[in-house]
Amino acid sequence: MSGTSTDHADRTLLPTAGGAESLAALRVILRGHRLLAVAAVLVLVAGTGVGLLTAPLLGHIVDLVVDREGPRALTVPLVLLVVVALARGAAAAFGSALVARLGETVLAAVRERFIERALRLPLERVEAAGSGDLVSRVTSDVSMIAKSVRQALPEFTRSALTIVLTLVGLAVLDWRFLLAALLAMPVQMLSVRWYLRRAAPVYAEHRVATGALQHQLLDSIGGVRTVRAFRLNGVHAALLEDRSGAARDVALRGLHIVTGFFSRLNLAEFIGLAAMLGTGFLLVQDGAVSIGTATAAALYFHSLFNPVNAALFLIDDAQSAGASFARLIGVANLPAERTPEDGSAPVDGAVEVTGLGHAYADGRPVLTDVELDVRSGERVALVGASGAGKTTLAKVIAGVHTPSSGSIALGGVDVRELGPEGVRRAVTLISQEVHVFAGPLAEDLRLARPEATDEELRDALATVGALEWAEALPDGLATVVGEGGHRLTVAQAQHLALARLVLADPPVAILDEATADAGSAGARVLEEAAARALEGRTGLLVAHRLPQAAAADRVVVLDEGRVVETGTHDELVAAGGRYAALWAAWSDSRRGADVPAAAVPEKAAEAAADVPADRAATGAALGIR
Repeated sequence: MSGTSTDHADRTLLPTAGGAESLAALRVILRGHRLLAVAAVLVLVAGTGVGLLTAPLLGHIVDLVVDREGPRALTVPLVLLVVVALARGAAAAFGSALVARLGETVLAAVRERFIERALRLPLERVEAAGSGDLVSRVTSDVSMIAKSVRQALPEFTRSALTIVLTLVGLAVLDWRFLLAALLAMPVQMLSVRWYLRRAAPVYAEHRVATGALQHQLLDSIGGVRTVRAFRLNGVHAALLEDRSGAARDVALRGLHIVTGFFSRLNLAEFIGLAAMLGTGFLLVQDGAVSIGTATAAALYFHSLFNPVNAALFLIDDAQSAGASFARLIGVANLPAERTPEDGSAPVDGAVEVTGLGHAYADGRPVLTDVELDVRSGERVALVGASGAGKTTLAKVIAGVHTPSSGSIALGGVDVRELGPEGVRRAVTLISQEVHVFAGPLAEDLRLARPEATDEELRDALATVGALEWAEALPDGLATVVGEGGHRLTVAQAQHLALARLVLADPPVAILDEATADAGSAGARVLEEAAARALEGRTGLLVAHRLPQAAAADRVVVLDEGRVVETGTHDELVAAGGRYAALWAAWSDSRRGADVPAAAVPEKAAEAAADVPADRAATGAALGIR
């Protein structure tokens, strides 16, 4: 497998398979479908062979006319032409169907391998590559292969067989006709060589440019509120324009190469046809062949125009499909996640973090020597200014990122012994970005526990206070939600995520600002739902609002990637340290909102009362009160 590459945005792309690796993967996939492949080839060979009888029959008709044999002599050849046409059409249709079926089978196998592996990719790897890289592979690359399988593969197979058998037919007529036809081959081969040498790198570059464009689109559209809030519209528009321009320029380079390729193929056709006509004239003049035979030879060569051009043109699609196939195989062939041999499992929900360090880039640590001991069933709030390392610590504990140093134990078992799958079973991370999958609400919930009964789904919804609105949907739990279905509100989507948490029933749950996007009133409802969802399990909360921290069993304050304070809310306020400063800043902002309470609208007062902990921390750090 070729190594990962890095584009101009410093993204470590997911791997792309080399040529040998791609061929090996294709052979493995085809191994179970040899009978279908052989049947498809045999039917197409038979159909092409029958179709090649057309030229000799037309040549025979020419000879009959030259010899003045009369209309009756033409009856049998004309009937045979009709039979040949029907037989050729039937064989071509059946053979193409077999080839398409074989191609679709291969495509399905590749897609399944890719999806299976992609769903198990460490999120750290996906984030390093950028979501656009993975999305472009599962969308545009799969679409390109599908197009080639459904259109290019049957046509290429027919064209290749027609070329080979037509050359055999020319040799049967007279070996000198074959030599005349082969005069065009050097030009064609040089054209193909010229094309392949230039096209392959361009198509690979176009795939990368398309991935970079999709990555930027996801960033800009997905974070549109942040973009608008910080007035970054112009910056993001410029980035989109640059990446769109880069993708367009590469596509135009490819188009220029294709145009040059076909101009060279036209020259080859001229050379070959001129040689064929000249050879036919000389052979007829010498009496070596009849006019009908020379006509058949000329028709044979003329009938090669479309198959040759089609086969060579389809090299264009083959290059694109090959590049896409290599990108899919590059991900599909990534080594599987290690599964622990001893079957270790956490004994409870305790979390022990020792000497933990993590850095996204060398020399720029985000977490440094973090020590954290969370008792089973305890609820701990992580507090700190933006960039303090709260979310990173949560993701490292959840197994999203691999720590650079130190260790993590869940329920007394080191995460390295649990393996990625074991960590996922032990820890569930819920962030503010919740995806609602398209389909019935019940099936969305069953993602957490596929065997759950309808009654268990209702119990989970009731636990988080969501059963009332869920049953009020048009079709209750059978209501189709997500893309193209009933649109859930932000609060309902978070309710859904918390219900999934209850169904999954992990010993440890991490809520990373899971109520941040629900608005003031919605946040309070979701905080109550989160508290019920966390009952009976260990909870780590990345506190977005300081009241969340105040309600926790313990508060851990981070600053520049280090734990600087830990204790209960009352203890930390009394200590007068960083947390006390955060609480004072938040309290001042609330008093400022409450002073003119009679004149402040209810929603504005709620918004002022819910100043995020991060913002309060920033204000305290700047001395703003």
